[in-house]
Amino acid sequence: MTIKNLNYQQTHFVISAPDIRHLPEDIGIEVAFAGRSNAGKSSALNTLTNQKSLARTSKTPGRTQLINLFRVEENLHLVDLPGYGYAEVPEEMKRKWQRALGEYLQKRECLKGLVVLMDIRHPLKDLDQQMIQWAVDSELPVMLLLTKADKLAQGARRAQVDMVREAILPFQGDIQVEAFSSLKRFGVDKLRQKLDEWFSLPPNALNLPADE
Repeated sequence: MTIKNLNYQQTHFVISAPDIRHLPEDIGIEVAFAGRSNAGKSSALNTLTNQKSLARTSKTPGRTQLINLFRVEENLHLVDLPGYGYAEVPEEMKRKWQRALGEYLQKRECLKGLVVLMDIRHPLKDLDQQMIQWAVDSELPVMLLLTKADKLAQGARRAQVDMVREAILPFQGDIQVEAFSSLKRFGVDKLRQKLDEWFSLPPNALNLPADE
């Protein structure tokens, strides 16, 4: 398989959808970014694409309440999923977008990889582990990004990465763990390499409707 070397700076916003019925046709390859509210998904997307405001960031957890789709190239998309966990919004709205999140993960056929973002100081909360378990059960490869890694000294950072790598062994899945900082821009190369790999599936995998 030839690995693509994509230019993520050309990524642009396509659509915000309340659920999968409002997304474009289920073809091509999508890689989704998931994480607890305020884990740093939007910041990571902005850093990856070298764009300051591709994805909206907020100090208020729960800002991303829709499925946001971004086009990298034709039939290749990044997806910013609603944050899970704590958010200062009404309970009914929280349930609504949690449903949309679950439905996307379970039914979207073109989803080929999942990036799960966790604050390096508070990794592997219950909902994070549920997300990883779902992906492993679905035979979906996962990249765990331990965000805000600039908040820790180098030794503590390395210790957290090692701890998480050990803790995920029982999942027995295709899981890669890396430290990441949007502020200091480390871990970005590892993220790009993994996305290039996932976006390099054979051409005949790109354009088939999900039911074929």
